[in-house]
Amino acid sequence: MKSLILPGALALAAGIASPAIANDRYVERPPVVVSPDLSAPWVLQLGREPGKIVSREAPRAMQVGLQVQPYALEPRFDHRYEKPNPQQQAQPVPQQRTGIFATSQSKTAQGNKRQARQIDPIYLPQEIAYDGPQKPGTIVIDTKQNFLYLVERDGKARRYGVGTGKPGFEWAGTHKITQKREWPDWRPPSEMIARERARGRVLPAHLEGGIENPLGARAMYLGSTLYRIHGTNQPWTIGGAVSSGCIRMRNEDVIDLYERVKVGATVVVS
Repeated sequence: MKSLILPGALALAAGIASPAIANDRYVERPPVVVSPDLSAPWVLQLGREPGKIVSREAPRAMQVGLQVQPYALEPRFDHRYEKPNPQQQAQPVPQQRTGIFATSQSKTAQGNKRQARQIDPIYLPQEIAYDGPQKPGTIVIDTKQNFLYLVERDGKARRYGVGTGKPGFEWAGTHKITQKREWPDWRPPSEMIARERARGRVLPAHLEGGIENPLGARAMYLGSTLYRIHGTNQPWTIGGAVSSGCIRMRNEDVIDLYERVKVGATVVVS
């Protein structure tokens, strides 16, 4: 009789203890380890903005002869950023303010969409220290870092972010500003028209100056070339290799530069 009771008691004790022992094994659960090969793609996506244009090289805060100061220039906003339109003055239409431009209500949604696409703050105007070889009044354009420098007196320079030539359209050289124009019209060269037609895009033979014009608010023509320093109707592209060789600036920045340089100023592109 005792031989039967003893095995039964042992079995009952084991049945009661087993759940407790099992639970004790997982009081502190082991950490989950994810392979770096699996996590890396997700980490790389953090902070990336859809459609963000990336420059050829990460911009350097310090360059030879150029030292960034800890303050930026305040952009100036006034009537110069809007091209006068006599027809609108004669027949006014309801307008809403989007960024620095006045647009009709039919274009408000488009303007809000564009305004939401911001550029990297590093490409906003800044005043920096300069100890390079160029004389005051010279424009120096770094197409690798996508910066334009206007050399000033007293060891300073004014730096702007720019868009430069996309792969296959890079160039370098030294020219003079031969002409300056406000709200320039656009006549794309025949080569560009043919090239874009092959891609299924039809360019106009001529487009009058205005907010939607790709040349933007101002243009400074370089020597006898087809290249210009000009504004843009796509400010979010500043900081990238995006153009067919021209130097592209935000409209407020190209207006500021336009008023500081004269015809005959030297432009060094490297």
